[in-house]
Amino acid sequence: MDATTLLVWMVAGAFGAGYFVYGKKQQKGIPLVAGILLCVIPYFIENIWLLISICVVLIISPFIIKI
Repeated sequence: MDATTLLVWMVAGAFGAGYFVYGKKQQKGIPLVAGILLCVIPYFIENIWLLISICVVLIISPFIIKI
């Protein structure tokens, strides 16, 4: 594990926690699911570029998908 991986994990976890709390309080499913995935997904993906791209998609998804 290097510094880049640790930084991506911290940023993904911070966004994930924020989205989770927002989705739970506002009772919105997309931010809630994106938050959970942002907190969990770094444990399963080892490729840093794939991890960054998935995290960016998950961070942007609540703004694109409006239900």
